[in-house]
Amino acid sequence: MIQSETLDLLEWPRLCQQWSTFAATKLGARAAQHGRIPQHQWESEQLLAQTREAYRLEDTAPLNFRGIQDIGDSLERAKLQSILSGDELLDIATTLAGARQIRRAIDAQEEDDFPVLQALVAQLSTHPDLEKEIHHCIDDRGKVTDRANPKLAGIRSSIKGTYDQLHEKLQRIMQRQAGALQEALITQRAGRYVVPVKTPQKDAIPGIVHDVSTSGATLYIEPQSVVEFGNRLRQLERQEAREEELVRQQLSGQVAAVSEDLEALMAVVTTLDLATARARYSLWLGANSPRFSEANERTVLRQLRHPILVWQQRHEAGLTVVPIDVTMRPEIRVVAITGPNTGGKTVTLKTLGLAALMAKAGLFVPAREPVELPWFDQVLADIGDEQSIEQNLSTFSGHIRRIGRILAAIGADQTATPPPAPLPAGPLPAGPLPQNSLVLLDEVGAGTDPTEGSALAIALLQHLANHTRLTVATTHFGELKALKYQDDRFENASVEFDDVSLSPTYRLLWGIPGRSNALTIARRLGLNPTVLDQAQTYVGVSKQDDVNAVIAGLEAQRKRQETQAEQAASIVTQAEALKAEIERKAAAIKDWELNHKLEQEKAIQAAVVEAKAEIATVIRRLQKGNPTAQAAQKATDLVETIAQQQGLPTGKHPAKQAITDYKPKLGEKVRLIGLGGQTAEVVEAPDADGKIAVRFGLMKTVVDLKDIESLTGQKVVTAKTSPKTSPKAPAEKDPENRRVTVKIAPKEPPAPALRTTQNTIDIRGMRVSEAEADLENFIATATGPIWIIHGHGTGKLKRGVREFLKRHPQVLSFDNADQADGGTGVTVAQV
Repeated sequence: MIQSETLDLLEWPRLCQQWSTFAATKLGARAAQHGRIPQHQWESEQLLAQTREAYRLEDTAPLNFRGIQDIGDSLERAKLQSILSGDELLDIATTLAGARQIRRAIDAQEEDDFPVLQALVAQLSTHPDLEKEIHHCIDDRGKVTDRANPKLAGIRSSIKGTYDQLHEKLQRIMQRQAGALQEALITQRAGRYVVPVKTPQKDAIPGIVHDVSTSGATLYIEPQSVVEFGNRLRQLERQEAREEELVRQQLSGQVAAVSEDLEALMAVVTTLDLATARARYSLWLGANSPRFSEANERTVLRQLRHPILVWQQRHEAGLTVVPIDVTMRPEIRVVAITGPNTGGKTVTLKTLGLAALMAKAGLFVPAREPVELPWFDQVLADIGDEQSIEQNLSTFSGHIRRIGRILAAIGADQTATPPPAPLPAGPLPAGPLPQNSLVLLDEVGAGTDPTEGSALAIALLQHLANHTRLTVATTHFGELKALKYQDDRFENASVEFDDVSLSPTYRLLWGIPGRSNALTIARRLGLNPTVLDQAQTYVGVSKQDDVNAVIAGLEAQRKRQETQAEQAASIVTQAEALKAEIERKAAAIKDWELNHKLEQEKAIQAAVVEAKAEIATVIRRLQKGNPTAQAAQKATDLVETIAQQQGLPTGKHPAKQAITDYKPKLGEKVRLIGLGGQTAEVVEAPDADGKIAVRFGLMKTVVDLKDIESLTGQKVVTAKTSPKTSPKAPAEKDPENRRVTVKIAPKEPPAPALRTTQNTIDIRGMRVSEAEADLENFIATATGPIWIIHGHGTGKLKRGVREFLKRHPQVLSFDNADQADGGTGVTVAQV
């Protein structure tokens, strides 16, 4: 009984009604409205697995339940050998077709991605032969077709011929006796075809009167000449009905023969519809898949929202829903929530209770990932008043009776053994775990003398700490706030109250007890200031004033810490923005230098090609004539002129410039002969092997001394090397084809990339298509590694993101983030 009461107190039926609106069939909607709560954890795990797979299907191939009808009553009637109507048989056929399409859609998916749903439809029998037979015999209007029975086709042909004859005779009668008719109309009365005759003219058309108008001015007469045709038509219609009934009887027998398969089919289809409805409702809520934590694991519910309030906000223009954060150590058994009235304490209880019920029923929980909470055998609540004038119950009596039912439900109402002493501070002693229940108590101990109510509340909470997995209670008693400091199993929480605006913020604060702020709220509501001032004097002389002062100090310290945290976050944001700007400018400079270098190289290559072409022309011209020393000298001078015009190194040196034993110095500008006369800077002194390091543009290279010259044309004079001992002797035989050994200096290792708000994108809760659009825009402006937060969830979003990154031309590589940055729930992409 108390469990049923709890569902009503937590408004579970209302949530189920909202859930049912996402169902596609009547059976699914009806099942969702009842919202059955599983009794075993394995059932909840199975339902969640179904929801996760249906959730993934919504992104790729949403299930279509078109044609599925509620055929339960028809199957029951068929098993009792009743004859089903044409519409009922047609519903069975369309349901079989719809179930077959659903099975095909699920079987078409990858087996590893949808094992639960594929196992669910594996034994589905859709009986295509029965479906085909029904469609052969029943048309889309639910009528028996002519092809269902050869005899039926003949009867219907006779009916048409008789009907045509009857109408032809009536038409001739109306033409002959037009003056006797009220209007030229053929109609039916009692299944017979009649014409409307004026009462004074009834003898003009002899026949059978089947009806009279209300005014008595019109008689509906079946002319005597067509009575025989009417009788024959009625006989043929009876024969038609008998033949149609035989067809439907035969089909009904076939349905009865496979009724068990059809009932199993309906159960599977309803299960699939429920799973799809859970997935669609969860998707609409922005909820995430929960994980049932073990006894030694924390409870984590961040940004938890009340689902019914979310519905009100979106559909009924309700207030904005303020989420709460619930994170509890595994050893916590009791949480005492304090704070002012209208601050959201009761809503917090209901939100926690609904979260536990939703997870048990296979629904996702409207909280951020990760969602981790225990699986509770029972969720029991005492919320609100239970006053009854008829039963002579006060508020306090109502609370006590309901709490008594809670204690009886968890088996903790025995008083034979004395209550255990409070546990000492430190780790809990080893022993059996308490009963796996969640108990929610609103205003525990209220409605009676404060002293006795406080004592009762303390004793009750200590009792529940020994017998339940978790108890969450709201209270105004200050004594309950001190239990945390006496027993490690207790924790304090409070709903925040803004002293400036004198209004609640509905945020849940952990570790800090709250103040009731009764006088403050009363003053805001306009109570007489004289009364409030007098009340303040009474409060001031009590010890509660000291407690409130301590709490106020803690709240002020927390606000200062929050302000400092916001300031620090602002500074970090500014620093990140500045860093991003510097990186952007550095990248722009690097691009400019690279482009400039490429342009120079292209210009040099073009000059070399042009010069070679002109030189080749000179050589061909020289070869065609009679070569003489004078002609060779002129050709040499012309080649030197072309080289000077193209900015290439020549064999000539400035006048009066002697070729001496030139030695390049650090920082000096030199010309690289092997690279088309490219200007470079000496960055290291020559080594013993005749090598020298130079830099041109962004490149640092090592070349031979003989491959450089000064800007004035001076070259380094080096000792000749014997071909036997020098591996480079063959290359020196042809000075025009000598090679330059270029070594690229190793790059300095890049500084480790840091994750910031500028290079991080959060796409949790999005569809894959939405995430791809956001990622495209984010990657377009990225200048280094980016962190993509997709969470774990069903895994669909992560796979979709990685497939997108594989195809993106700007993405070099990607991998899981470090554990400190989110691990497998975050992907780092190098762009």
